[in-house]
Amino acid sequence: MRLSKISSVEQLQIISQFESLRKILVTEEYADHLEKPLAYWALPTDRRLPLALLGRSLRDLLNTPFMELSKTPGIGQKKIGSFVDLLGRAANTDPADLPVEIVKMPGDEFAKADGYSSDGYDPADVSEVTWSQWRATVIKHGLENECLGRYAPSLKDMTRVIWSASLGDYAHSTLGEIRARKTHGAKRVLAILDVFHSLHVTVGNMGVQDHLVVRIVPRRIDEIELWIGNVLQTPGVPGEEEIFQRFVSPLLEQIRVDATRQIASLAENRLGITGPITSVRQAARTMGLTRARVYQLLNEINDITTVRWPHGRHQVYELREKIHAEAAQVRGAPDLTQFDAAIELFYPGSRRGASGPLEQSTVVTDEDLQRIQQKSGSLEAQAVI
Repeated sequence: MRLSKISSVEQLQIISQFESLRKILVTEEYADHLEKPLAYWALPTDRRLPLALLGRSLRDLLNTPFMELSKTPGIGQKKIGSFVDLLGRAANTDPADLPVEIVKMPGDEFAKADGYSSDGYDPADVSEVTWSQWRATVIKHGLENECLGRYAPSLKDMTRVIWSASLGDYAHSTLGEIRARKTHGAKRVLAILDVFHSLHVTVGNMGVQDHLVVRIVPRRIDEIELWIGNVLQTPGVPGEEEIFQRFVSPLLEQIRVDATRQIASLAENRLGITGPITSVRQAARTMGLTRARVYQLLNEINDITTVRWPHGRHQVYELREKIHAEAAQVRGAPDLTQFDAAIELFYPGSRRGASGPLEQSTVVTDEDLQRIQQKSGSLEAQAVI
């Protein structure tokens, strides 16, 4: 008898909560909510979800008497409680617009309004509601044509085949649709979430002005572009230390963030960071690799910089032309060997010996570069051998 009374009290509380939430959700300001399925407010970490109700729209559910819903096959006391909790999340999607009399239900943790905290986010807590906010930010700020890899925290954590995938490829899909795609396992979905989350945190609450625009680029790339712009507008040749600190070092640091330690070490050797600039043959011997494999790793460096800095090739070649032209006019010009080596490393004149789907032009080997050096005697050829 005692258990029956407790059960009745709990049921009355749930019915009361359902009716209170129903009055809120059927108001005009929640009209857009009504066409969405209940699953829209479910989280991956939720337990005891009322599966039989998840596919039904809020409008359908709210127009159905509570007692009829509670008699749905497979829906017991705990699942009907979870159902009401999901209604509470729906009502709390935009807390700023909620009526002041809304009361938080006991035991319910409402979804965060922004879908993220200042120190990161939990991928397991990303609901369709949160995801819709993130992709709306991407669309609002015209980022659909940008590639995922450009904004990833680290390319090491992103499957290579989606580095160049556009944000628009995902901005018009629900999380459920993305997870249902072939090859889109947990790791790939997490990498996509990381990019959309970081963009939403950065510009989600930013307004739009017709006469202003905000440019979103990787931090190190922005620093390099600002320096290049200043050098192109300023007469004279920057010194070796300035070139290293403002150009070579930031690009190398980006490689350390995005590539394996093996590739980063190869980049350091090719730039002479800890010793003389090494040739491909020397690098292969030191690393215990074939020359073909070294060329493949070098091409990965170019792939990374191309994704991170798609307009970089034009800018660095313009910079090289300007610096070499002015260096030829002055005495005591700085040694540009490392500068030239960096340009050849990050934006080579042609693909370097790797075979496969990324091959785009002829193979350039050490022997080719030696012949170029003998023929032209240029600093550029000396830098890349």
